[in-house]
Amino acid sequence: MVRFLIFAALISVALMIYTLIECARSDSQEVRSLPKPAWFAVIVFLPLIGAGLWFALGRPQNTSNYNPQTTHAPDDDEDFLRQLEVWRRQQQRENELNAREEELKRREAKQEDSKPSERPSKGGKDKNASNDGNGSASSDN
Repeated sequence: MVRFLIFAALISVALMIYTLIECARSDSQEVRSLPKPAWFAVIVFLPLIGAGLWFALGRPQNTSNYNPQTTHAPDDDEDFLRQLEVWRRQQQRENELNAREEELKRREAKQEDSKPSERPSKGGKDKNASNDGNGSASSDN
């Protein structure tokens, strides 16, 4: 007999918790018969009877057909499309900037490669210039 009472108490507590959660999640405008705070009191003070009354008299009728929000495909949402366009433009600008940087680096590398052949030797004289002894440089041409 004690096992049956423990089992009945556990079922009563589980039903009360389920009913309280369902009452809390329901919209205040759709609750029937009593306001939500009154339903909480009935469910807590009369666990089995309160749960039965909630399901019979207080619960909103259209809970199975309740669809709080319609979903849209991302391509139908104007904010998403606007944000997508901003992101696409940013990516395009970054790609263009990276391409310009690479082009500048190539040009600088090309100029650096061509400069050593055009630079004079360490002494400040041209490679083809020779010293005639007077300190003046003459060309072999």
